[in-house]
Amino acid sequence: MNKREFSVFNITFIAMMAAMVYVVTLFRFPLLGSKVHFANAVCLLSGILLGPLQGGLAAGIGSAFYDAVTGYDLINVLITFISKFAMAWVCGSVLESRIHIKGKGRIDRTALACVCGALTYVALYMLKTFIYQKFVYGYPMDAVWATMVAKLIPSLINAGVAIVAAPLFYHAVLPALRASGLLNKMNPQV
Repeated sequence: MNKREFSVFNITFIAMMAAMVYVVTLFRFPLLGSKVHFANAVCLLSGILLGPLQGGLAAGIGSAFYDAVTGYDLINVLITFISKFAMAWVCGSVLESRIHIKGKGRIDRTALACVCGALTYVALYMLKTFIYQKFVYGYPMDAVWATMVAKLIPSLINAGVAIVAAPLFYHAVLPALRASGLLNKMNPQV
């Protein structure tokens, strides 16, 4: 494992991606009792561009900052940080791994990484929903399952949007990042 230091350059890119996550989270629309947005796609993009640790920090900080600014309590802010960090971390880890899949192309690994990261977030969000509904609010199991199903549908829609959008965003900015030499500085593994 390579030892990476956090240079001013790295910290700047973490902050920039965290700001992008925050701003994109502001633009959301209601769907089936939840909100759909592109923030998860930018969280995945953070994992792709910056790698597991730095991408996870960017995703977690940007999302947690949004929750803190919009009035969520500290527990929810921490849960958001952990779940969004995990999403980008899994995405970046899968992308950096040496997984051999049919076709062996970069786009295949990018898509696989996004699927893994997005499904990690959905699983963590469903776990949070279950714990809150059952143990914090004390609802009966039938109400807990009904709430979870109601939240699962828009969560899967958000995941699907992120899985499609993140690789598209990545491949749209890839030529410019390569030409400028920034891609190697952001994440040498890419």
